[in-house]
Amino acid sequence: MSSKKKKKFTKGKKKKKKKKKKKKKKKNLKQKGKKKKKKKIKKSEEKKKKMSQLVQRKKKPENPQVQDGDEPDHDLFDTPEEDNKMKLTLLEEVVLLGLKDQQGYLSWWNDNISYVLRGCILMELSFRGKIELAQDMKRRPLTERFVDVTDKTPTGDILLDEALKLIVTDRQTVSSWIDLLSGETWNFMKMGYQLKQVRERIQKGLVDKGVLRTEKQNFLLFDMATHPVSNLTVKDELMKKVVDVLLRRGPNPDRRMIAMACSAYAANVLDNALASLAHSQRESAFNRVDDLLNEYSKFTEKNSKLNTEVMATVLYVFTKMDSLI
Repeated sequence: MSSKKKKKFTKGKKKKKKKKKKKKKKKNLKQKGKKKKKKKIKKSEEKKKKMSQLVQRKKKPENPQVQDGDEPDHDLFDTPEEDNKMKLTLLEEVVLLGLKDQQGYLSWWNDNISYVLRGCILMELSFRGKIELAQDMKRRPLTERFVDVTDKTPTGDILLDEALKLIVTDRQTVSSWIDLLSGETWNFMKMGYQLKQVRERIQKGLVDKGVLRTEKQNFLLFDMATHPVSNLTVKDELMKKVVDVLLRRGPNPDRRMIAMACSAYAANVLDNALASLAHSQRESAFNRVDDLLNEYSKFTEKNSKLNTEVMATVLYVFTKMDSLI
């Protein structure tokens, strides 16, 4: 073979080798790409499985029972589905428990109920997401933190809206607001913060809901409007709920029931709900409400789902009342 032919032959071989190398590289790149895609697909599938498992864990049963440490699905007044049911605020429940069925008035000697009702106003507003304790004061104890308004929209309840308008105008602690709304202050500049005729206005609200009726009774020198119970089923159901909670019957209570039972105890109207019980049952019921008051007057990680900072502070104020010490 001539030198020219040899050169052409070697060049041809080199070209073929280069082509083979290129093909191999392409194949390797394709295989690597396929492997990467497979890995990505596997990772995405694993993530989806983990997410689905987490969602299944978080899902609650169809008929959930509120247990200790479980958060209630919603607040009573946030659900349009329950519009047909009778909805009572904490204030109305406490007053209804204290009212004498036939006479239609609260005990003359009950000094605590007015003070407790102001605390119930704050708890009711916190349950509806209207107020909370100041977030910029988290290092301070709950009793020293101011109350801030988070939602100014009206609730539709005259008393609650009146209190909300007052809280917007000033920054005070929970105990200070209870004192100011009760009129217990020596500061003449803040006398206007007092909510007047709270018990009477609550009773009129219950009349509008068909739970009470209005009558006039003569008390020696003057006539007084009274509000006997006209719908006994509502009161009986309320008393049954209280008794079931305090005797540990049925599902564990939600935060509204805990707040109501503790408020009724602080307002000295819980006796009315427990009057039909035996002596031993009454003692265990009072021990139970005492435990609830001590537990939920502190805001901890354990009870945070059935409590709010405002509720814990109000209940703490109740524990310092003279009648409970």
